Amino acid sequence: MNHVRSSDGTRIAYERFGSGPAVIVVDGALCSRAFGPSSKLAPLLAKHFTVYTYDRRGRGQSGDTPPYSSSREVEDIAALINVTGGPASLLGLSSGGALALEAAASGLRVTKVAAYEPPYVDVEGKGGGATHEAQLTRILGQGNRGGALKYFMKDMIGAPAVMVAMMRLMPWIWRKLEAVAHTLPYDAAVMTEFRIPHARFASVGVPSLIMNGSKTDLRLRQAARTLAGVIPCAIHRELAGQTHNVKAGVLVPPVVEFFTSTAPQPARS
Repeated sequence: MNHVRSSDGTRIAYERFGSGPAVIVVDGALCSRAFGPSSKLAPLLAKHFTVYTYDRRGRGQSGDTPPYSSSREVEDIAALINVTGGPASLLGLSSGGALALEAAASGLRVTKVAAYEPPYVDVEGKGGGATHEAQLTRILGQGNRGGALKYFMKDMIGAPAVMVAMMRLMPWIWRKLEAVAHTLPYDAAVMTEFRIPHARFASVGVPSLIMNGSKTDLRLRQAARTLAGVIPCAIHRELAGQTHNVKAGVLVPPVVEFFTSTAPQPARS
């Protein structure tokens, strides 16, 4: 395990695997190197690339310097790209996909972006995103990490109450989630009220692959298709039989194909 210092001095923990062109994996909410998809994705991707997995700020063995800003997370990715020698491709999952696209829009040395189901579920702009971020901040301000997790799962994701109750009966998992619950507002901020920032992402100038599963929530499928239509050099792909909890063995092949392809991507005017 290694560390790199971001622009504001925050230590970001990362690991490196394999050899070849650089790929940085950007996790979604509550995930880290030790808990989430990175540990399964890294060995499969490392057969083709030099893979960097890292703990987003506030998680795992990375630091967390207040006050939070999503721009600081972009700076964290910039620091990792510097470690790779740059440039690098980014693979982002869930809110990590939104963060990866924001990094590309910020002009970092990014070659390509692959994003799986960024949860821009407020496609029609009916509101709710700002409320979610405020509610999470309020609950966490009371020191109630468990309450923030419950709100995230039940009110934001829409998980059945019985599922949330079952999760709380698995303390070995619940404790890990509580340890990073304070970062939930970070992901809400990255998601820009869960509405696609059309003007911002229209400036993404690198080829992008936007994916979703065929069995995932309808809102996530719609969001992926809409997002692919906003980014000038984007293509959309649906992965058969997959939900938001995508299997590494299904996700990696199209990502490898996309990252290694030298064919020009269609651009829209």
